[in-house]
Amino acid sequence: MKRRSFISQSLLASGLIFNAPSYALALNLRSNYKIDLPPLPYEYDALEPYIDKLTMQIHHTKHHTAYIKNLNKELEANAQLQGKSIEQICESVGKFNVAVRNNAGGHYNHSLFWKLLSPIKTTPSEQLLKAIQKDFGSLEQMKLALNDTAKSRFGSGWAWLIYRQGKLSVCSTPNQDNPLMDISECKGYPLIAIDVWEHAYYLQYQNKRADYIDAFWNIINWQEVNNRYSLAIK
Repeated sequence: MKRRSFISQSLLASGLIFNAPSYALALNLRSNYKIDLPPLPYEYDALEPYIDKLTMQIHHTKHHTAYIKNLNKELEANAQLQGKSIEQICESVGKFNVAVRNNAGGHYNHSLFWKLLSPIKTTPSEQLLKAIQKDFGSLEQMKLALNDTAKSRFGSGWAWLIYRQGKLSVCSTPNQDNPLMDISECKGYPLIAIDVWEHAYYLQYQNKRADYIDAFWNIINWQEVNNRYSLAIK
């Protein structure tokens, strides 16, 4: 077997290729452990008028690219990171330095965020809707809870709808932390993520974070959320 073929098969077996269902974004690792920027599943202007084209271009090609570039440096320098999926890195991030924490989180969070947005209108599945009604009372109450969490996140960070131990809940994390991380106080399986870093909205909404958060619900990809919930409860 040729060396390149052997390496490719070894990566697949070891989980370096993002070990998730087909609807999720791939880690996009080349055989030399380099991560590539995952493409968006829509055009940069597809989410207008809720998120403008320039914001999406800068957010994707500049900010997400920067996290990948810095994470690649860590992959090259640390053999313990090699052979792990991005999820596995997040789950054990407390063992590594702050650069791994920030950049692995930045890559995972943004890869998920892009998939949670869509120009196509979708709706929660009956299964997910029942769970939301059980834990929040109604879909609108869940939205309000997540909105309040996102609006009250001090500084930069993320707001999450998570599944943990049979229950849905909302929480937030600072910077590029996420609920998969072993160091996070907000622990669970992420279903919805709202990016409240200023670069996600400032060109269009300036200081009006609340308007951006309200607009998020017009472009949420419920099909992705439905799929993630189905995976979480298995």
